[in-house]
Amino acid sequence: QVQVVESGGGLIPPGGSLRLSCTASGVTSNGWTIAWFRRAPGKEREGVSCFRNSDGSTSYSQSVRGRFTISKENGKTTVHLQMNSLKPEDTAVYYCAARSGRPALSACISPEMYDTWGQGTQVTVSS
Repeated sequence: QVQVVESGGGLIPPGGSLRLSCTASGVTSNGWTIAWFRRAPGKEREGVSCFRNSDGSTSYSQSVRGRFTISKENGKTTVHLQMNSLKPEDTAVYYCAARSGRPALSACISPEMYDTWGQGTQVTVSS
């Protein structure tokens, strides 16, 4: 059974940086994918970024490309989301999702690709 544990989040001023982490368990050792999503108040859930372990491929939404970086911690089923140049519009609850397997990169940040979700962590960008 796949499970995920998220960490990070908090209150950060505009322009600041924050790192979120997600550890998955129960995934196949060399073929897993972890993605981050977010939901801002009054808005739809949005795919943010994903990491596909089988080949190290990544994907980003247009709204965060160039500011956020997703990476894997060596030897672990842990992925970090480094968020730089944060903006007030990045304020949201961020959710980690994981799965075994290798979804198409074009679908990597589509929520329907994932069955296992974390509880979410609040990120608030405000002065």
